[in-house]
Amino acid sequence: MCGLVGYVAPQNTESLEAMCANVRAMSDAMHLRGPDDAGAWGDPECGVALGHRRLSILDLSAHGHQPMASASGRYVISYNGEIYNFADIRAELSAWRVVFSGHSDTETLLEAIELWGLEATLIKCNGMFAFALWDRKTRELHLARDRFGQKPLYYGYSGSTFLFGSELKSLKAYPGFSPTISRGAVSALLRHGYVPTPHSIYEGIHKLVPGTVLTLSLDARRAGRLGEPVAYWSAQDTAQAGLDGPFRGNERDAVEALDDLLQDAVGKCMVSDVPLGAFLSGGIDSSSVVAAMQAQSDKPVKTFSIGFWEDQYNEAAHAADVARYLGTDHTELYVTERDALDVLPKLPGLYDEPFADSSQIPTFLVSQLARQHVTVSLSGDGGDEVFGGYNRYLLGQKLARVVGKVPGPVMHALTRLLKNIPVGAWDGIGGMIPERRRPPQFGDKMHKLLDVLDATSSQDLYRRLTSLWQNADDAVLGDTGLDYILGSPATWPKLDGFIHQMMYLDSVTYLPDDILTKVDRASMGVSLEARVPLLDHRLYELAWSFPLEMKIHGGSGKWPLREVLYRHVPKRLIERPKMGFGVPVGMWLRGNLRDWAEELLDPARLKNDGYFDVDLVRRKWDEHQSGARNWQYQLWAVLMFQSWLDHNR
Repeated sequence: MCGLVGYVAPQNTESLEAMCANVRAMSDAMHLRGPDDAGAWGDPECGVALGHRRLSILDLSAHGHQPMASASGRYVISYNGEIYNFADIRAELSAWRVVFSGHSDTETLLEAIELWGLEATLIKCNGMFAFALWDRKTRELHLARDRFGQKPLYYGYSGSTFLFGSELKSLKAYPGFSPTISRGAVSALLRHGYVPTPHSIYEGIHKLVPGTVLTLSLDARRAGRLGEPVAYWSAQDTAQAGLDGPFRGNERDAVEALDDLLQDAVGKCMVSDVPLGAFLSGGIDSSSVVAAMQAQSDKPVKTFSIGFWEDQYNEAAHAADVARYLGTDHTELYVTERDALDVLPKLPGLYDEPFADSSQIPTFLVSQLARQHVTVSLSGDGGDEVFGGYNRYLLGQKLARVVGKVPGPVMHALTRLLKNIPVGAWDGIGGMIPERRRPPQFGDKMHKLLDVLDATSSQDLYRRLTSLWQNADDAVLGDTGLDYILGSPATWPKLDGFIHQMMYLDSVTYLPDDILTKVDRASMGVSLEARVPLLDHRLYELAWSFPLEMKIHGGSGKWPLREVLYRHVPKRLIERPKMGFGVPVGMWLRGNLRDWAEELLDPARLKNDGYFDVDLVRRKWDEHQSGARNWQYQLWAVLMFQSWLDHNR
């Protein structure tokens, strides 16, 4: 696990020493991604330079040093990630009499590309990665990213120089880089809590689309063109193939197939030359991963969880019960407002571009906790998107059946009336529902429901279900719009059924841009490698072949994954309303975070910065403080941008 940087400049304009100094400065800007080693390589004749920071996980010797050249010298790579099946690929290469000098997956990747070519090698690879590959023969640069976007890769031009790197801060360290903030990206941030791929917060700087390769040819860079990323794997094609070729066995066969594949996926993620553990929330996903780990380990697996003193957000007790039953070596940390305050100054530097999923705080804290004991931690992320676990899937399907059935003016008037009921009053009403059937934060969820009830179509319904600010374009001054998949419903695939469409869209938007971004930045911010076995592409393929009624069964999602888990953990320890990994930001903003937020939302400051409609933002702030509404998610998006802006002035 590492960080990569580099650039391609006009030829013969810099010395080798100057080029290496530039990429060292770029890589040093993200030294936490790789505190164990650093390297630089350049070719002044071609104008290309690569830099690298290394977090040593496999082959801790100098044989793992990067940038690394292939045995023939044709290819040079700067690589970030892990190829989980590298041993299988290595054995296959050995049969072709390929000789290795070390045992790193980087060397395996290079020699596979040398023998089979780039695309064929990528198709064989099972893992998480981003890399830059320079072909000295064709004088082409190839940028590649894993299927789900677990590892980041930014790229774009600064003048006539093409820059790329694992983090934006590395690009900013290149001499003369002077980016412009994209107001369309700010609007998307308010709507979704993240800046969607392929865009970044800066004009002209892009995120590489997951599952693609971008090739920069000599002609393209002379003309200052980017070219189009080319897919070597498609989530849409995989989903459609699963629907067209459904699983032929019965439910017992499905559970057996999933159990076998999950054990293999987790086992591959446990290969490490450094200490390894797992995040454990006590939910289905993380418990499934930990159970599979413990089944394959001859000693207690190290597990880590975060707790909150506020009961409605606290899963630590459930995690402790699961850990106790499985016999793991468990460590937990309870988070206070003081802990959150201490993390806040770190967030802009950690996340590099504004990012507004408030669970970024406990994700950083649990990563920090784990790093005190291990260098690699497995995570349960991905299960909801792959196996249909989000509550909005069932809710969305029900709402889609009634969208447009009630006249628009009538529905609009009704929802406006019900929105006048404060969150606290809704919580009181929710108190009449039996606790085991009542979702946490009942009042917040009711207000979110009211925000979507007057949707005009199923596409509009999904956008509302996945939006923080419904009117983000009104809140951002000078918003020029942004072209991305969630903003273009006409481009959405016509998969069978609304739930399938939601699952697919989540897997190509929310999953890479929110969930995986959160985990990557938080973990790498403490030099911890986080691995996500539920995103083994073979599991994705298998899950899409399961009929929907097999995934969402008896009113609950993730049925086959639950059944696998019940082979290891009693149902009574797992079955409860889904909580997610939320934090009580709404209460904190009325408590110890109020002064911090008030300073960032000062009207004069907002007006001077010139990005937001001051009256609209302040109205939400005042309503939140009075308790009339809980605008914690909307306000957090503005606060994260303002905090990031301060950090980058």
